[in-house]
Amino acid sequence: MRAVQIAELTGPRTALRVVDVPDPEPTHFLTPGEGVLVEVKAAGVSFPELLQTRGEYQMKPDLPFIPGSEVAGIVRSASAGSGLRPGNRVAAFCMLGGFAELAVAPAGMTFPLSDTLDFGQGAGLILNYHTAYFALVTRGRLVAGETVLIHGAAGGVGTATIQVAKGLGARTIAVVSSEEKADVARQAGADDVVRSDGAWKDEVVALTGGVGVDVVVDPVGGDRFTDSLRSLARTGRIVVVGFTGGAIPEVKVNRLLLRNTEVIGAGWGEYVLSSGGLGYGAEVGAALLPLIDAGYVNPVVGARFPFERAAEALELLNDRRATGKVVLEP
Repeated sequence: MRAVQIAELTGPRTALRVVDVPDPEPTHFLTPGEGVLVEVKAAGVSFPELLQTRGEYQMKPDLPFIPGSEVAGIVRSASAGSGLRPGNRVAAFCMLGGFAELAVAPAGMTFPLSDTLDFGQGAGLILNYHTAYFALVTRGRLVAGETVLIHGAAGGVGTATIQVAKGLGARTIAVVSSEEKADVARQAGADDVVRSDGAWKDEVVALTGGVGVDVVVDPVGGDRFTDSLRSLARTGRIVVVGFTGGAIPEVKVNRLLLRNTEVIGAGWGEYVLSSGGLGYGAEVGAALLPLIDAGYVNPVVGARFPFERAAEALELLNDRRATGKVVLEP
């Protein structure tokens, strides 16, 4: 089969190569003998893959290796107890090996793909939308009627968070860096949009009648973090998802006492692989189904590339030019 490998740790422009490799066996290191072999129609491109091209991600496989944590495609084979059959359309989280014509995922992280979504959308469903649900509900304790502020709102996690929050009955305020990205956030369903290069904190406070927001979801980090704290309502929560902006902010914890606010970490991958287990993935998958059926969850695909242009796909993320989900299509 054809696959994209990371052959050296020199960054997205030079680290990748397209190669022919043997087909994978339908087993998986998380659930030996219970893997699902998927004929990949689309593979999601995410920030971890970008970090992996530089050796900066916590998972450091031996070189060369096939990156790619999530795919969508057709089941070629599946274990008897998986509930899946050859020919089923699925979205799957495989952790590694997704940038290939065939990939293997654990049965517990392979989900039927609704006919309302194409394969490119399916490749953006698990990592982004499960992260959004985890950040909003499991960690952020969001309830209907609350207001959510979303940083990086035109990206994959951002657009997913807008849609999941809307589906759960929340008001959403999107923070973006350009008018192009503002349009993406609005198309994803944001109620209000503010620009990160303006007085966004004051605008947010004004939009909420001086009260502030109940939840901030932040996959960006950087120097806007203090203003995120200032934009919270009493008992508000900032949920930290990542640091795509590069800088890791520091918190003066005395600020948390002023309005009984919280800063909460949301490491979806760590939770699924340890305390939450694969059963949590099934729980979130089931919770998202009615949001898909109702039209709230409709993944935004910003760009599609063939394998031969995988470096361009990663450079979109590197340059912070990506909107929605970026996917590779064999």
